[in-house]
Amino acid sequence: MNDDARTNIGTPTPAPAASGSAELREQIERTRDELGQTVEALAAKADVKAQAKEKTAAIKGQAAAKAALVSGQIHEKAGQATQLVRDKTPDPVLEKTAQAAAHVRESAAKAGQYAADKTPDPLREKAERAATVARVNRTPLLVLGAAVAVLLLVRRSRGRRP
Repeated sequence: MNDDARTNIGTPTPAPAASGSAELREQIERTRDELGQTVEALAAKADVKAQAKEKTAAIKGQAAAKAALVSGQIHEKAGQATQLVRDKTPDPVLEKTAQAAAHVRESAAKAGQYAADKTPDPLREKAERAATVARVNRTPLLVLGAAVAVLLLVRRSRGRRP
């Protein structure tokens, strides 16, 4: 490629002289359309925020798909493990476990009823409001609880280091 060819790259080559003003207007209109498309393409490339949003959406979709896949695998493995434990556990142990679970549920119900009977009304109302707020804001409370647990584990592990 010679120097003349390099300097003409990207510059439109002049068209032969238009025979009429209609052809000239048509050529100008085409050039404007091409220029508009070029400007739109450059603007899209320069729009970093839109590109970041697109990339974020793509990554979020990939993460959701992977999470669903892993969750399904975990659920399947847990089911298999549960079935294996049931198959390997002798029947008398399963019966004893079921009886113990029923006894625990019954005792918990009695304790809950006893606590409800002995708790003053204003305190019970406050507890009910707190429980309602906790149910409504379950996710933030779970995140906060997890953060506190992690903090305690980190502090505990740092305390054991020599």
